[in-house]
Amino acid sequence: MLKAMRIQKYIISLNFRHEFPNCCLNLGMGLVYLRELDSETKFALWKIEETAEELLAQLQLNEVEQAKVDAMNRGKRILHWLATRVLLRKLLNTSEYINCPSDANGKPYLPDFDYKISLTHSYEYAGLMMSARGECGIDIEIVKTKVMNIKEKFLKPEELAFITSANAIKQMYACWCAKEAVYKLQGNKGVSFLQDMTIQPFDYQKQGVLLLDLHTTDTQRTTFEVHYEEFADYMLGYVAE
Repeated sequence: MLKAMRIQKYIISLNFRHEFPNCCLNLGMGLVYLRELDSETKFALWKIEETAEELLAQLQLNEVEQAKVDAMNRGKRILHWLATRVLLRKLLNTSEYINCPSDANGKPYLPDFDYKISLTHSYEYAGLMMSARGECGIDIEIVKTKVMNIKEKFLKPEELAFITSANAIKQMYACWCAKEAVYKLQGNKGVSFLQDMTIQPFDYQKQGVLLLDLHTTDTQRTTFEVHYEEFADYMLGYVAE
């Protein structure tokens, strides 16, 4: 599980004000948020303000990757893909080519580095989590009222029972991001948010921790400690082994 987060002090210069006591904010270029969870695990967010061409200029791609980029429409999808790779380059601190394929379940990995990684994106942000200790997962979602229309598709009745009316939408997004983060950590496409994951009751805060049970069989389960937090108009969820 995650160890206690180490607090670091940095100079903060943002185009918006938001308090995160255990993080580094606005590190130049598009890197706006970096948090070290411990000496082996960290995550970061990139605010996408560049064009696809500007992001491409910061990368080295092989033929397969270049063909994938060429096949994408010049919209958010290509910006998200490119921004996560630029962010990966920043966190690995290398100018060399980075091989980042995906396995049969679509889970990205780094064959040439001793890190497990997880990628995420939503609207104007891309995110990356990496850990040298074990598997990890991260999710970012813009908070919208539409979650109310699909709540029964990813939350059981006993989970909906602890959602408070005062923070219903944000609490549901915390639940969604937590399940998505664990889904990415475990890497199996066959896992269901509704059937295979259960969140234990928790009181919603702007930044907090919840417990999520992943049911691997009818009689076995693994409990994960998942962190969540508000970030501007978004919700973050992240977890590491």
